[in-house]
Amino acid sequence: MRVLFIAFAAMFCGAKNCSDIWRFGQEKEAMLRQVLALAHGIPSHDTFSTLFRKLVPTAFAEAFAGFMRHVASAAGGAGQIALDGKSMRGAFEKGRQFAPRMMVSAWGAQLRMTLAALPAQSGNETKAAIELLPLIDLRGAVVTADALHCSAQMAEEITRRGGSYVLALKGNQKLLLADAERLMAGRPTPKAALAVTEEVSHGRLERRAARVVRAPGLGRKHGFAGLAAIGEVKRTRVIDGKRQEECCLYVLSRPMSANDLLAVVRRHWDVENGLHRQLDVIFREDDCRTRKDHGPENLALLRRFCLNTFRADSKKDTMLGKMMRAGWNDAYLFQLMTQMQ
Repeated sequence: MRVLFIAFAAMFCGAKNCSDIWRFGQEKEAMLRQVLALAHGIPSHDTFSTLFRKLVPTAFAEAFAGFMRHVASAAGGAGQIALDGKSMRGAFEKGRQFAPRMMVSAWGAQLRMTLAALPAQSGNETKAAIELLPLIDLRGAVVTADALHCSAQMAEEITRRGGSYVLALKGNQKLLLADAERLMAGRPTPKAALAVTEEVSHGRLERRAARVVRAPGLGRKHGFAGLAAIGEVKRTRVIDGKRQEECCLYVLSRPMSANDLLAVVRRHWDVENGLHRQLDVIFREDDCRTRKDHGPENLALLRRFCLNTFRADSKKDTMLGKMMRAGWNDAYLFQLMTQMQ
């Protein structure tokens, strides 16, 4: 536990790998002795490295998710949960740049925190996402995911655990997609049932139009548990005078208004800016070259916990600003260490 405590504290201050964690311990030994019994001093770099290489990431992930279940419960429930995978581009064995390690995260879109995360063994993101679901309390939650995760198995697992889903539908489900397209083409929607938003920003115009059509019998035909409706979002972008159009379909396990569909679809993509971008920009995850045994996955879980803690902290500052404050101010660092208790 002392080793983990030092590792958490070091990552709050910007440590990227086990060498950084050891350097942090060396420089902050006097401060750490105020709260830790360090009879043999600060552990060596090899000790930190061995811990993270040997620690079973699935057990670490279960502990992480168990803690976050309490956080979500205290906040009134998980709300919307976005599933998405992220590669750790620097974490690959020599000569295997094409196969970096990957973590699949369950992002609480309203909480703006990672609720759970698991390594994708052999890069199998879809299998890891399904294995991730039992770690989360899905009762009353809406699970969203891109088309990679649109499968009968995913739909079954979500509904069995008390959740509902909004899953992007594309060519990997050809028969269901064809039926959904025919359904939408044969059901003209009154203007009153459409939801439309328009935004103009930085010289770009973006228009979104959404509608939802009930789909009785479609779920039974294709073996999709709970499938109740098909949602459609048409996007039109005008950038520097060039027009781009896109139409996306979604399978829904419960009917919702077109306005709600627009909100759910937009919130899903916060996983990119709220999680993935922060991991790369603030914690430099893609630059980390830790690659042996379970080291990459365990450090990835540590980063997600630290990011959650920064978000829970009420101080008005950027993520990078909070990290800098933690490095400069020991009192603030200890406040962060107790923030999620």
